[in-house]
Amino acid sequence: MKLIPIPAFDDNYIWMLHDGRRALVVDPGDADPVLAALQQGGLALEAILVTHHHGDHTGGVKVLRQGTGAQVYGPALERMPEPLQRLGDGDVIWPLGLRFEVRLVPGHTAGHIAYVGQLPGQDPVLFCGDTLFSAGCGRLFEGTPAQMLASLTSLAALPDATRVCCAHEYTLGSLRFACAVEPDNAELRAYQARAKALRDQHLPTLPSTIGLEKAVNPFLRTHLPAVALAVQQRAPNTLDPVGVFAALRTWKDQF
Repeated sequence: MKLIPIPAFDDNYIWMLHDGRRALVVDPGDADPVLAALQQGGLALEAILVTHHHGDHTGGVKVLRQGTGAQVYGPALERMPEPLQRLGDGDVIWPLGLRFEVRLVPGHTAGHIAYVGQLPGQDPVLFCGDTLFSAGCGRLFEGTPAQMLASLTSLAALPDATRVCCAHEYTLGSLRFACAVEPDNAELRAYQARAKALRDQHLPTLPSTIGLEKAVNPFLRTHLPAVALAVQQRAPNTLDPVGVFAALRTWKDQF
């Protein structure tokens, strides 16, 4: 199975998995780059996985479904382009014969889901939409800080080797903020240098891994003293884990 990020819009990635004949895509906000990739690879699109309702993730679904007959999967609790198979927490699907478990991860939106895929002979893959970014997380448009913290904690419990396939190339901006939170984190500084080198060559920084994110992503590290202290210096009365997370997200929104 080959894993490919297809660039779309200014900074979106539409993720594609294919075996040289059959393909699935995740969050196709625009049909055109997907159709071009299918034609270039001689691939048949069999499945479309959608994580949440925002237009930059769903805008190309109708065209792709009508043009290819692909099966569409999406969250049970959000507005979606019909028809599709609606999914909830713990559901399992088998597109391309691959096992994907669905995780409900509210926070960015109320019914956001993620897909954890098991690929034979390969490390697991996580399609997390706009919940988890490399060194960051999504804005809280519909959910609460408690929900987002619980969602990220759930994803952080996946195996360290799990490949993290975020839906946006936000890594460098997220790393600038992460370095402001943890300026003495050597692994964070090293990752920032690697990511900059990739972007200087117009290459994607993704996928990341769960293990790397636990080492560099402040939103997965709010339980650690260094992160909590950095937050408390800006919000002195913030003590509980949800409060620390909420203050960190507010800091990032204003950064």
